[in-house]
Amino acid sequence: MNDTYDTRNEILTLKEEHNATILAHNYQKPEVQDVADLVGDSLELSRVAASLDTEVIIFCGVDFMAETAAILSPQKRVVLPEKDAWCPMAHMITADQLCDLKRLYPKAAVVCYVNSTAEIKAESDICCTSANGLQVANSLSEKQIIFVPDRNLAAYIARHTDKKIIPWNGYCYVHDRFTAQEVLAARTEHPNAEVLVHPECRPDIIDLADFVCSTSGMGRHAKASTAREFIIGTEAGMVYRLKKENPEKQFYPLSKNAICKNMKKTDLTKVLRALQTLQPRVTVPEDIAFRARKAIERMLNVKI
Repeated sequence: MNDTYDTRNEILTLKEEHNATILAHNYQKPEVQDVADLVGDSLELSRVAASLDTEVIIFCGVDFMAETAAILSPQKRVVLPEKDAWCPMAHMITADQLCDLKRLYPKAAVVCYVNSTAEIKAESDICCTSANGLQVANSLSEKQIIFVPDRNLAAYIARHTDKKIIPWNGYCYVHDRFTAQEVLAARTEHPNAEVLVHPECRPDIIDLADFVCSTSGMGRHAKASTAREFIIGTEAGMVYRLKKENPEKQFYPLSKNAICKNMKKTDLTKVLRALQTLQPRVTVPEDIAFRARKAIERMLNVKI
């Protein structure tokens, strides 16, 4: 038996013993996705976590994702296998900075991307995802919207709404690095492929794409499309899931260098250790969790 096989078996055994569920984000390593009960985007996973009849959630992702699961499932034990897996964009704004911005624009509603810390969610009126940002913005009565922390998602929403969007200057370093030259080169190499890009990409990249989709939207589009080839403009780990779900189609990362280092910190050994120790546990102070939960639940009530 090889070590990977033994580790997988021990993970599955401990999962049953602890009544645990393993959730993995689309950007996780293939071997981590393969042991997960569910693979999806951050909000998909947190919503499922809240509805599961399980005592322990092993969340293979980054810090804000595990926080969101803990906010929505306070009665469950949420464990992040790698405590240093954090999202740089989520930490590009502090609660104090957001409060300063709110004082500058007292008539504006605050929309925060779900890729944000619990403290930012707690200071926001409503959350959004990359899939429902426009619907969330249009659901609000306010004419001005402070949007944090992602400037690129803010710019994408601003294109399609009459609201005045006031963006914060945060960004995802993976999506922000895509270049127009990369898109043009990929189209030359794969002339029959559809180009799907994430709305966290810069506006010039979005202009060159065929479709703009969240990661979950990419999965749905790839299944429904009659195209046989796709260029995927998001973190390269998404290609593994797409290939697995659509073996008859071809998927190419827009850039092989589109790697989130923090997403890749989790491996099978760390998943096993998390199940052995049920640590490191992620908790959110109740006063913050209470306010953050209201912003998340308000988003969940917006019809798409």
